[in-house]
Amino acid sequence: MKLGKYFFKRIIMLIPVLIVLSFLIFTMIEAIPGDPAQIMLGQHASPEALEQLRHSLGLDQPWYTRYGLFLGRLARGDLGKSILSGRQVIHEIAEKLPATIELSFFAMLIAVLVGGLAGFISAWKQYSLFDYASMFGALIGVSMPIYWLGFMMIILFSLILGWLPTSGRIDPTTALHAITHFYLIDSLLQGDWKAFKDVIAHLIMPSICLATVPMAIIARMTRSAMLDALSQDYIRTAKAKGLGMGRILFVHAFKNASIPVVTVVGLQFGYLMGGAILTETVFSWPGVGRWILEGILARDFPVIAGGVLTVAAFFIIINLLVDVLYALLDPRIRY
Repeated sequence: MKLGKYFFKRIIMLIPVLIVLSFLIFTMIEAIPGDPAQIMLGQHASPEALEQLRHSLGLDQPWYTRYGLFLGRLARGDLGKSILSGRQVIHEIAEKLPATIELSFFAMLIAVLVGGLAGFISAWKQYSLFDYASMFGALIGVSMPIYWLGFMMIILFSLILGWLPTSGRIDPTTALHAITHFYLIDSLLQGDWKAFKDVIAHLIMPSICLATVPMAIIARMTRSAMLDALSQDYIRTAKAKGLGMGRILFVHAFKNASIPVVTVVGLQFGYLMGGAILTETVFSWPGVGRWILEGILARDFPVIAGGVLTVAAFFIIINLLVDVLYALLDPRIRY
């Protein structure tokens, strides 16, 4: 019951956070140089045509009036229409967001499995060759630019070896009816195993590329948390009682070391949602990150605002779920 009340209070607290966030996003968009009307009509457009377009888009009104209109539409769930495409932003988000979620989910899955396992073994075999090698690899993973790694992977695995597709989310010749816009789910629902394999092949390189930084961070955090847990008195007591090393590591040490790791995983998943712009651009992935970048270049206000608000809302919701997961992992935190 207490957990339900806490969850409800946190949901209510999201409303003022999103309002402040919307104001900051609107203010930053206003600071972007350039005229959307000029971008849409070109450099040789007449002053009359420019003025007419600015009036139709509401760009000739004061900024506070436009912000009030934007906030009113946002309260109704209306993010406006894209200046470039003329489509509702909420509809474009519904099409683009599943691609980013799918990519971020698989990137985080790789990061948790590989990084968590590497950190766990490094703590268990402290100062071993594996420990030094994995921590050195984690340092490289944090330092390596994503765009450089993406291009190197394309050159090696696509152009030289020909193992994986170069870019995109699915082969243009593969016919797949979009039901949920999650291509893996759609291909399973339709029983199309050829499309399923094609989607997996397109996911491999961008997922690995996007997973490098969180993988390194999770590996280092898991190692640190496990070493701290293994140095506690209850571990020495468990050893004195003659418990097996496997039970000590998995039941006693890892359970208590998982709380800081869960924090890092939650934060990194939120960062992946917003930081997928480079990966999606390199691999021509049709997700929210690439869509926001195109909106910034075209100064498409509704696209920028809608995209950034969506990513920010996901980041806040993920943090809320992490807080709730704390209480499930450690009953003491509930109180």
